Amino acid sequence: MILLVIVAYVGGVLTIISPCILPVLTFVFSSADRPFIRSGLPLLAGMTLTFAAIATLAAVGGGWAVHANAYGRTAALGLMTFFALTLLFGSLGDRVMRPVVSLGSWLSRLAGSGEGAGIGTALLIGVATGLLWAPCAGPILGLILTGAAIKGASLGTTALLLAYAAGAATSLAAALLIGGRLLAALKQSLGAGEWVRRALGVAVLAGVAAIAFGADTGILARLSIASTAGVEQMLVTKAGFAQSATAHQPAGSELPAEGLMPSLSRAVAWLNSPPLSAEQLRGKVVLIDFWTYSCINCLRTLPYIRAWDDKYRAHGLVVIGVHSPEFAFEKELSNVRQAVHDLDITYPVAVDSNLAIWRAFNNEYWPAHYFIDGEGRIRYHHFGEGEYDKSEQVIQTLLAEAGSQDGSVPQGFVKPQAGGVQAAASFEDMESPETYIGYARADNFASGPVAQNISKLYEAPVELGTDQWGLVGRWTIGAQQATLDQAPGEITFRFHARDLHLVLGPGVNKGVRFRVTIDGAPPGPMHGSDINAQGEGIVTEQRLYQLVRQGGLIDDRTFKIEFLDSGVQAFAFTFG
Repeated sequence: MILLVIVAYVGGVLTIISPCILPVLTFVFSSADRPFIRSGLPLLAGMTLTFAAIATLAAVGGGWAVHANAYGRTAALGLMTFFALTLLFGSLGDRVMRPVVSLGSWLSRLAGSGEGAGIGTALLIGVATGLLWAPCAGPILGLILTGAAIKGASLGTTALLLAYAAGAATSLAAALLIGGRLLAALKQSLGAGEWVRRALGVAVLAGVAAIAFGADTGILARLSIASTAGVEQMLVTKAGFAQSATAHQPAGSELPAEGLMPSLSRAVAWLNSPPLSAEQLRGKVVLIDFWTYSCINCLRTLPYIRAWDDKYRAHGLVVIGVHSPEFAFEKELSNVRQAVHDLDITYPVAVDSNLAIWRAFNNEYWPAHYFIDGEGRIRYHHFGEGEYDKSEQVIQTLLAEAGSQDGSVPQGFVKPQAGGVQAAASFEDMESPETYIGYARADNFASGPVAQNISKLYEAPVELGTDQWGLVGRWTIGAQQATLDQAPGEITFRFHARDLHLVLGPGVNKGVRFRVTIDGAPPGPMHGSDINAQGEGIVTEQRLYQLVRQGGLIDDRTFKIEFLDSGVQAFAFTFG
């Protein structure tokens, strides 16, 4: 934990050289000519505490906090605009500050100090700056917030957020002290204090304009100069924030105990079975499969999970699918029930819509498999796809330990044949990464600055590089998805993989018609299982749609999907 706090602090320090922070610097430097203790320090304290509060709300409240912060940004932009005008026009600043100075003088007399007004004003500006700074985040902060959203708020999460904010405040304090000396020298040598103040006012207005038009998270974030993503990602990897999705404990004749299986009692519902308790499962070998129905990696493991259930159920194996959602629509019980039916899942499914079981297992991956022996102890785990023979060997070993119900354990390994989205991926050809469309986790967007939670007309990118994507038409981009406000609309993606999938939902409509092209032509034999050779399909439910399956030579290709009806929601691209 100490190492993670250090990495979070360093990630915050690096914020000062990120292009995203440039508009915020104008607000910080606007106080650079005042005493640091009375002005700079309260400003940084207000900014740090506000940022940590907003980030914590984002982790705890999810989408609600995102909307709340959007309103906070609007209010903060108004406050900063007003602050800039007081710098530009001295008489306005004097009139505005008159009651504040009077109140500060009164409080100062009570406290026996003359510091009140300056500190209060600086603290207020710091709060506003914190609201504007909150969306400026790198990989380290993104991982902290993602982990908090999945695992729930904790003292550890709060410590990491405060460490990140303190790191940023440290670098900004250094810049403020240096900037203060530069401004003092400029005033002394040129006698231009009034012009310096006005210049700062113009700089603040420019910063407000940059943020209002999305430059803090759009244009500036795309600048190649002084990018911190690579440095932060190196710190993430070195410190062990991220683990390999295929990490596992090797199977063998001896499987050490990893702790007792947590309770499953906090499932919101059970499908295909009444609720199962640890006492009821005693003596059985249990396979816990964490999955969610729009996860392509989970779907590709299902043929093996079903085959193991068929092969070993009579010999004492109990397979339990724990459905832990990623997207909001996966929390709806009716959607999960329909997916279980459509995917031909007959073993028990614990519906974990609140991620309570996920947190009890301290899990971090989809899919994740935990193997429990007859005494209720976790003896092995595997994350991600692959290495199915090793997992099946573990099942055989644990059944033999428990004493198979009929005295024998079937040997050999299952080799299920699956098609459609459940077919094994072509990893040697898969170069494009999973790509989210909602602004909270979006990468490589090429249709200009994103307007968060606001309807906007987007234009087609002039040219797409590999793994870049764009929108065409009037869309509203939310934290998790983009919604088409007016038909027609398009999404385009330059990708390299055998398969392309897109998680879609029809929104308020019963069905949304669409048409797919690959390199400007109908897909023909390259069509996925959810469209025909002409590229035509319809979005009828919230799920993953397979739109492309190539054969032969796999090369970079330009995918385009045109929606003929409004209301469609697009969540994420995945590949295979």
